[in-house]
Amino acid sequence: MNRFHYPMIRIVVGLLLMAAASFGCATVELHTEGTPPVLAPDEVLRPYDKVGTIEVGRTRYGEPGELTPDDYQWAYTALRNEAAGLKADAVIYPEVTIKLHKFFFYSTTDIKAKGIAIKFR
Repeated sequence: MNRFHYPMIRIVVGLLLMAAASFGCATVELHTEGTPPVLAPDEVLRPYDKVGTIEVGRTRYGEPGELTPDDYQWAYTALRNEAAGLKADAVIYPEVTIKLHKFFFYSTTDIKAKGIAIKFR
């Protein structure tokens, strides 16, 4: 390769990195109407059967300081939607974990949530 191609490769790689970082800014609207609630263990007053363990996750691109309460709300909403898909009545024992990863050019945040989907007897 001659020297002419090196600056062009840098430009193309830079544009690809900027494009990848901008995709993390997209928002996804989740619907919660008619979905099962997320309950604390002391709120469950009736006997129930475990339907299954549900897990959801996503990766956000951008600075860690850009985390908002909406990111936590996304986790609970996603758990509710997954439980609705299983025909569950509620989600108990929710756990939300957030891991921050810092790279040279950008940062990512992994948001994961899990809970137990239940059906009341």
